[in-house]
Amino acid sequence: MAKRRAQSQAARPSEAAPRPPSPAEHPNGAKASGDAPTPRVIHMDENRFPEVTHPAPMPKKRITDTTVHRASAYEVAQAQLAHVAELMDLDDDMFEYLRMPRRELIVHFPVVMDSGSIRMFTGFRVHHSTVLGPTKGGIRYHPSVTLDECRALAMWMSWKCALMNLPYGGAKGGVIVDPKELSQRELRALTRRYTTEISIFIGPDMDIPAPDVGTNAQIMAWIMDTYSMHKGYSVPAVVTGKPVGVGGTAGREYATGLGITYVIRATLRQKLGMELEDATVAIQGFGNVGSWAARAMHERGARVVAVSDVQGGIYNANGLDPRLVKRFAEESGTVVGYPGAEAITNEELLELDVDILVPAALEGQITHENASQVRARVIAEGANGPVTPEADQILQDKGVLIIPDILCNAGGVVVSYFEWVQDIQAFFWDEGEIRRLMERKLLDALEQVIMTTVRTGMDMRSAAYSIAIGRIVEAVKLRGIYP
Repeated sequence: MAKRRAQSQAARPSEAAPRPPSPAEHPNGAKASGDAPTPRVIHMDENRFPEVTHPAPMPKKRITDTTVHRASAYEVAQAQLAHVAELMDLDDDMFEYLRMPRRELIVHFPVVMDSGSIRMFTGFRVHHSTVLGPTKGGIRYHPSVTLDECRALAMWMSWKCALMNLPYGGAKGGVIVDPKELSQRELRALTRRYTTEISIFIGPDMDIPAPDVGTNAQIMAWIMDTYSMHKGYSVPAVVTGKPVGVGGTAGREYATGLGITYVIRATLRQKLGMELEDATVAIQGFGNVGSWAARAMHERGARVVAVSDVQGGIYNANGLDPRLVKRFAEESGTVVGYPGAEAITNEELLELDVDILVPAALEGQITHENASQVRARVIAEGANGPVTPEADQILQDKGVLIIPDILCNAGGVVVSYFEWVQDIQAFFWDEGEIRRLMERKLLDALEQVIMTTVRTGMDMRSAAYSIAIGRIVEAVKLRGIYP
């Protein structure tokens, strides 16, 4: 069981996991830092394909050094799995099984632009685990999407669904594109062609996509319609996060942000003996998740003192009204410049002296370089993977309570599950019932995590992972390995 620990020093995550592609190797020339790829016209006789990394063979010893150097999301996910596998004394063969995605798809496809030119795009879809059921996970439109990022997010989704006791495995997909640079017609054309390309990977009994960064309910409606046109009949259960008018569910838009609030409020009471009404909050990322989390906490008495988006942040020690900030951002395109607030950077927001910090932007925001400057008492992970393993240790040594992503932001996938069930049975529930069921699901999982921390002495992330991984391992053993 523990034979790897008897061997010599294990490889670092950066040595065990595939390296991220350099800018020159990255599909469409997108930089890993998030720079948008330079639009280029592809002539029909050109045939350029990106170099894509693949999972490296696992060394014959388990990773025990979780230090991450310039960590990619995939390296972080691998390091987190390795750490918890050691705590669980997980069998070596099972560890190897869990660290690998089940299947991966890379597609390169043309889109006719408004100018009449043809532009090539690259997209991905990754299934991590299919042990508990069909896979579930978002589709991201962003310039920095990579295969490794999709691998990491698919793995995190596997743990999240298992922790919530949902009959799903994890998946993730995306297209390397800045959707803001496309017209509505171009965005629709890209979505329909990408859907067609990955149609061999998706379906209501196989893989059910949902919105993520850069996508929304309208894009999900286009995906559902495209898939349905190929089938010859309507298949609303192929995606979740759709508009209510085409089979979506009430409450899906704000589910993740509201769920974050439910989990934070209950955690404060149980772990710190504190009420949300007495807390100050800073939120990095004012998109769908961050803006709804800000609004939900504000409505329940918390003082939201800072929010930010990709262009910067705003701060007011007396508190902000997220509804007014949202209206301003919709009109101006950013929260920056909001009247009566001080301008701050995203980096400064992470270092504010607040009770609760909610990183709700992209992964890898709190690292070993800035973790020592974080002054929040509680970090509630609204994004997936915002804290690296090395930063985790620094924050825990400081006494910071971290509510892990697979618990904190699981409200979205819980309500997505409700939408899928409603689509399959063609019977829809009222909004109040959905909110009650979501809160119960989240707080049941929180209770199990807290009980595990008390019984084992683990931190909340390790406890949540051990519960999730334990359920998947049990299912693997019960099903057996085919053939």
